[in-house]
Amino acid sequence: MRTGLVAKKLGMSRFFSTDGKNVPVTLLKVDLCKVIDHKVQEKHGYNALKISFSSSKKSKINKPVMGYFKKVKSEASLKTKEFKVSKEGMIKVGSTLLANHFVDGQMVDISGFTIGKGFAGGMKRHNFGGNRASHGVSISHRSHGSTGQCQDPGKVFKGKKMAGRLGNVKCTVQNLKVIQTNHEQGIIVVKGAVPGPKGVFVSIFDSVKFKNKNLPYPTFQEKINDDNNSEVKEEHKGALETANQSPVDKKNENIKVSENLNITEVQTEGNNSSRNNDQNTIQKSEGNNESTN
Repeated sequence: MRTGLVAKKLGMSRFFSTDGKNVPVTLLKVDLCKVIDHKVQEKHGYNALKISFSSSKKSKINKPVMGYFKKVKSEASLKTKEFKVSKEGMIKVGSTLLANHFVDGQMVDISGFTIGKGFAGGMKRHNFGGNRASHGVSISHRSHGSTGQCQDPGKVFKGKKMAGRLGNVKCTVQNLKVIQTNHEQGIIVVKGAVPGPKGVFVSIFDSVKFKNKNLPYPTFQEKINDDNNSEVKEEHKGALETANQSPVDKKNENIKVSENLNITEVQTEGNNSSRNNDQNTIQKSEGNNESTN
C-alpha cells in the first residue's frame, strides 16, 4: 500500500483528447509535500506516514501546533494528513513527494469536504415534495410535515430527515482517472468532479476497488541520466588517466618538459646574440662613413 498526497483544488477545466473529445477535468495543485513523521507497528500499532502541504507563516499557527512542528523538526505547513501504508511503503522523513507520484491513466480516490450551503429546509436537503401550493395549505407549502407518531412512542426517532445544516461533510469520490501530471508545476489533471469548492484541500490516494499496475513503489524516483554520466566521464577522463599513471611515466613526462624548456632557452639566447652582432656591424659601418666624410 502506497502513501497518498495532499493537494489543493484549483478548479475545473476541460481537456481535449487525441480523438477530439472534450473531457471535463479538475486541476489539483501539489505544493511541497514532505514526509514529516512516521507511525510504526511496534510503537503505534499501525504503519503510516504524515504528509505536509506547502509552508505557512508562524504567525498563523497556534502554539500547540507549532510545538508539534518543533518536535518533528520540520517547518510549519498549511495542512497535514496521515496516510496508512504497508511496511514496504515507508519513505524516509524529509523526502519530498511530487505530482509524478501518480501515473497517467491510473485510477485514484479523492476525499474532501463538500461545499457548505448553510441551514436548508427539507425540500432542498432531502428532496421532499412539499405540501400543496393551494387549497387548504396555509403558510406551510415547503415544510416537511409530520415528524412523529402518536402517544406511543411519543418521540421523534434519531436520524429523522428534517431541516438542518446542508453540506460541509466528508465525501470520497472513487475511481477517478488521472489524465495528466506535471511534476515541474505540481499539477494533477483528474477526469470528473472532485468534492469541495475552489481552494479546498483534498487527499489523493490509489484506488481501493480498481487494482492499478506498474506504479512506482513506494514513490517515483528519478533515474540517473546516462548522457550526463558520459559527459562527466569525458571531463574527468584526463584526470583519471594522470592519476593512474605510474611514477616512471610521470618522471619521463617531467624530463620531456624540462628538455623543451631548455631548448627554448637556448633558442632565445641565440636570437639575442645574433641581434647584438647585427647592432655592432651597423655601428661600425656608421663610424667608417663618418671618417671618410
